[in-house]
Amino acid sequence: MGLFWNAGLGIAVIAAMGSATASGLDYQTTGLGPDNLPVMAPQLKARLRFPMAWSPQVKDLVAWRAAGVAKLWELTLQTPDHTPFGPQVVDEVDRGTYVARKVAFNLTADSRVLGLLLVPKGQGPFPAAILYHDHGARFDIGKEKMITPWGDPARQEASRAWAERYFSGRPPGDELAKRGYVVFATDALGWGDRGALSYDMQQALAANFFQLGNSLAGLMALEDTRAAAFLASLPEVNPQQVAAIGFSMGAMRAWQAAALSDAITATVAANWMATTEGLMVSGNNQLRGGSAWMMVHPGLQRFLDYPDVASLAAPKPMLLLAGEQDALFPPDAVRAAYTSMGRVWAAWKAGDRFQTRFWPGGHVFEQDQQVFAYDWLDRQWGLKR
Repeated sequence: MGLFWNAGLGIAVIAAMGSATASGLDYQTTGLGPDNLPVMAPQLKARLRFPMAWSPQVKDLVAWRAAGVAKLWELTLQTPDHTPFGPQVVDEVDRGTYVARKVAFNLTADSRVLGLLLVPKGQGPFPAAILYHDHGARFDIGKEKMITPWGDPARQEASRAWAERYFSGRPPGDELAKRGYVVFATDALGWGDRGALSYDMQQALAANFFQLGNSLAGLMALEDTRAAAFLASLPEVNPQQVAAIGFSMGAMRAWQAAALSDAITATVAANWMATTEGLMVSGNNQLRGGSAWMMVHPGLQRFLDYPDVASLAAPKPMLLLAGEQDALFPPDAVRAAYTSMGRVWAAWKAGDRFQTRFWPGGHVFEQDQQVFAYDWLDRQWGLKR
């Protein structure tokens, strides 16, 4: 083995004789670490400062929030959409204390979709809830995860099985309608009537959106705010009492929509909140690609962490629930996020409007959690049962 100088390149070149490996050299020999993270992931994480997050140095909360919301909209790669909703009732069934309707409407200028709407009988206007369904790696149902469907035996059975698995057999929409809430849910792109997506297709779909100058996660954010605005526009609804409620990915959708939409006046989010630091760890689902694409706004962490985004909804009431045994969200990372968010509501002098609670279970939104959440929501608006 010898060393010679390449004058053209201006560098020293090692000539190996009989061996392709030169001991003592210091250069990168692999680019990937565990869980498909780049080997420089620790350095990249160390540079994250979240400069647009709230801090005690913020003096003008209104301006801080406006700047954060503007940046979040910028990162979604979406343009404002004010397309008339043009709703049309497609089908209707009587469920005793409320009426269930299938409603077609213009979700955006590009998509006319079907939603499920539950309207209590009696004299309105009523409080309302926009329900955001989860991911769950199941795409044949979306809105039907939150509201019991009709007229399709296969979807009815799928909805029943989903409710048994995650909701103690109690679809959240049905329970809220019985309480006197107008309830609405529609499908995210790829689910239910807007499917059929598969787990492996998600990364290609997200890449194709980027190649079209758009964003899959950004579209979801836009559509979720539009769905909330549609619900708030209905004559049966009290526009001062419109809650965003979601489970799992739907929880992320709920607090994100609450940050972006003035139509939402309160939020209940079950089982999706943590810091980036706590999620970007070995073995976490967030590192697998797939469903993570629904939460990836390009460059978000250069400005805001997940709890910072949710905090843009302050000082509106927000309830966050988590499971002590939820394998997807490490409890320490969840608590760190809750602490960060609590400081923002306190800065608004609205600490009583922000509540968090851990439950001794896993990734579910079961009966006792639902009752607690709906009772909390009633109290925010002074509703008596």
